[in-house]
Amino acid sequence: MNDRPAEDREPPKLRERAYDAFTQHLLARDIRPGQFVSQRELVELTGLTLGAIRELIPRLEAEGLIRTVPQRGMQVAHVDLPLIRDAFQFRLMLEKEAAAVFVVEAPDTEIARMRHEHEDILARAAVGITPALIVDAQAVDWRLHDTIVDALGNDIISNAYRVNAIKIRLIRQERTRLRDDLLLPVMHEHMRIVEALETRDPARATAALADHIANARTRALAV
Repeated sequence: MNDRPAEDREPPKLRERAYDAFTQHLLARDIRPGQFVSQRELVELTGLTLGAIRELIPRLEAEGLIRTVPQRGMQVAHVDLPLIRDAFQFRLMLEKEAAAVFVVEAPDTEIARMRHEHEDILARAAVGITPALIVDAQAVDWRLHDTIVDALGNDIISNAYRVNAIKIRLIRQERTRLRDDLLLPVMHEHMRIVEALETRDPARATAALADHIANARTRALAV
């Protein structure tokens, strides 16, 4: 429980800005997994107030993004085998349930958009894989998964998914960043998901998604 007087606490919007700033710097690799950071360093990095950072720390600890190490300070989540195992297991549980609903309820236009985006990436890859294409492919990758989960319309699930997605992205950065040699395999796995969604068959859709997540987990563990 936060026992600071209400008038001393940072406004909610400022706390959200602090959280967004931290996660953006984390995913931009300005802060590295396993790194020790101080409150003052976070103030300098984010440009926000010390009060906002102090309000932020309990949330980051609760979400497992940092941990306090006695006499050493705060340590950013370290990418190790337990994190990979736990994050991918949680991802599988959430996304399989979401896909079973999405495949039945999603508008045809939404699934058609997914197909178009992935076909565009594959067509561009046939010409040549460039850094710009990798960036676009990564965005298409994340958008498919985000769309399936958010379509549930459940804020609790979406928020839990977002926190876990940060951990998945940390794992990818450290272990399986979308590279030239991974772009085509990942996009083809996604196309199998899209094709399964087009059948409107929950069993086929969840199986295709589970295969993709299992392959991503294997890639992370193999590095």
